[in-house]
Amino acid sequence: MSRLQLALNVSNIDEAVEFYSKLFATEPIKRKPGYANFAIANPPLKLVLFEGAEGGTINHLGVETDNAAEVEAAEARLTGDGLTTTGIDDTICCYATKVETWVTDPDALKWEWYVKTGDSDQMSDETSDDNAMCCAPAQAEPVSLGRKTEEQGCC
Repeated sequence: MSRLQLALNVSNIDEAVEFYSKLFATEPIKRKPGYANFAIANPPLKLVLFEGAEGGTINHLGVETDNAAEVEAAEARLTGDGLTTTGIDDTICCYATKVETWVTDPDALKWEWYVKTGDSDQMSDETSDDNAMCCAPAQAEPVSLGRKTEEQGCC
């Protein structure tokens, strides 16, 4: 089962965990200092919280897949459609080992396509104490697809 991932920056991890545990009627599946990870069944959502960055902002978004072949297929589709990705990586990110690729939207929002292959005691491959930042590589350049004008409207 694939599911959408939402990674949020929060100002207080304990308050955020308490709130989201009540909101989605589930406890996190992983807690580390400054970090919480929920696997929510209904709606199918991977919710990840990072403490220390500007609270109430999106850290990154992602799509969690069932296997590496789905990540590879997404990578091929994205690059085939002309988007710049980071390529496929086996990495450590968010206290997990993963196969992943990243792409950045026109407003610099980072998207991750990944499959978790195991657990890790490390936040990332990099040696850093900055748990507030996701593991998104800097290489994924924003895509310029043009902007809607006010005349084009919204929704």
